[in-house]
Amino acid sequence: MIIDCHRHAGKGDCLTAPADTDAPLTQYLGRAHAAGIDRTIIFAAFAEDYRRANRIIARMVAMQPERLMGFAFVHPVADKGHVEEMVTEAVDYLGLVGIKVHAHDGRITREICESARRHRLPVLYDVMDDVPVVELLAREYPEVNFIIPHLGSFADNWRAQMALIDHLERHPNVFTDTAGVRRFDILEQAVRRAGARKVLFGSDGPWLHPAVELAKVWALDISASDRALIAGGNILRLIETARTAGNSASHPGQHRGAVALEFAPGGSLGAARGNKGGTRHQSRGFAMDPL
Repeated sequence: MIIDCHRHAGKGDCLTAPADTDAPLTQYLGRAHAAGIDRTIIFAAFAEDYRRANRIIARMVAMQPERLMGFAFVHPVADKGHVEEMVTEAVDYLGLVGIKVHAHDGRITREICESARRHRLPVLYDVMDDVPVVELLAREYPEVNFIIPHLGSFADNWRAQMALIDHLERHPNVFTDTAGVRRFDILEQAVRRAGARKVLFGSDGPWLHPAVELAKVWALDISASDRALIAGGNILRLIETARTAGNSASHPGQHRGAVALEFAPGGSLGAARGNKGGTRHQSRGFAMDPL
């Protein structure tokens, strides 16, 4: 199975660049299908209200669950004090299977890492060249799996990318993805030194073409089994931990699974049904309101 672990989706709020304006799905899904990509993990574009954006991502996933999975985007600054509430909603009621954080919004915080540990979720954290923070994260939160995309630098900072390879080698809970990595020799070195189990295929769509990004995986001179790990096996292993770990500590004994989302006329999210059997959750101070 081929899984793209890194794809933005939906409208952004800021209108300053493509990354915070719009990340449409339709063209990407056609390209992914043509490239043989079976499933894709999506998360929001940059937004001012990630709670709302995560609900929109859940709606997209619910419309095509055989093609899509979702991560919850969290803002380290704007969502301070509300991260656990947001992640609980994302996991227990929206069926999302990971957390996305971007240094563009602010540095990752203990609040986010503690919530990831509590829910046993992988965290895809774009460090934007700030690779030294990976040492702190790996040591402080050994139970949390951190995916550092772009080999640590979408800006093609080879020093940052080489530094990240050292973390991949030394820390069992640090991973990377292939999205936007232009120096193929550095990608080869990462696989050779850290092993195929530490590298995930990602495209950073819709701005990068998934077939072009996937071609890098096929070009690696590795075994078929290692290629299968990079193409999809590794991300499946990481998210399966979240899926089978059961619910969070606040819901002991309940199995975490994808929720069924009901849609009001026009496609808005009308209600959510989880394993409690209700049609509208009011607990924890939030409700599944129409988008």
